[in-house]
Amino acid sequence: MTKTILITGATDGIGQLTAKTLAAEGHTILIHGRTTEKLEKAAKEIGGTTESYAADLTHMDQIHAMAADIRKAHDSLDVIINNAGVLKLRDTMTDDGYDVRFVVNTVAPYVLTQALLPILAEDGRIVNLSSAAQAPVDIEALHGRRQLDHNPAYAQSKLALTIWTRELAKTLPAGQVAVAVNPGSLLASKMVKEGYGMEGNDLQIGADILREAALGASFTDANGKYFDNDNRVFANPHAAALDADHSAQVMQGIKDVIAKIG
Repeated sequence: MTKTILITGATDGIGQLTAKTLAAEGHTILIHGRTTEKLEKAAKEIGGTTESYAADLTHMDQIHAMAADIRKAHDSLDVIINNAGVLKLRDTMTDDGYDVRFVVNTVAPYVLTQALLPILAEDGRIVNLSSAAQAPVDIEALHGRRQLDHNPAYAQSKLALTIWTRELAKTLPAGQVAVAVNPGSLLASKMVKEGYGMEGNDLQIGADILREAALGASFTDANGKYFDNDNRVFANPHAAALDADHSAQVMQGIKDVIAKIG
């Protein structure tokens, strides 16, 4: 049975390859990117049945507009793959005064997912791209009151994403799954090339595990779990994600940021 699958950040890298992998199986793929130009190019590369949705993930109004367009076009969505992410940037703060890494990697996928939950299928899945790079979240940095270097900001944003994945999972009805996945360290994405100056490992490693997380039987009971593809096992995330107080602080921080930027 074919599925309807949304993949954010699908104009290059692991997002595009995952989209191409799933499109080749006959699924309807909703691809997201920042510009229509990049989306048009990606759609040709991906092939199959694709729909394109443009949004800048640093702008909550654009996220809400994209979600509204998806809800208008579809009564049901089978899978949300929150793949879009950033690491090394020239300008690290948004116009609202928040760290772009936290906004794009943590807050934006939370806002998008919440907006699409009403149409998530009864057995739908939310697949969030985490990372082996995880670190306790500096709440002051999350609020934009302290600036961080690239790697610490990235690692903290990914732990925050993993935390909200675990917290969301507690609220989902039986049958739905929210899972955080480290698709593999240092894969050959643009992010890795620009951030570390290296070619990286085969992207298909990541695309294959995202395909499995989206549709595979091994993730049927993965709600609230973290999958580490470096070791190819479900594992505990960083200990800070298991700390109830820290998790509560992070969740409140995410909600506070959303309340301020919309």
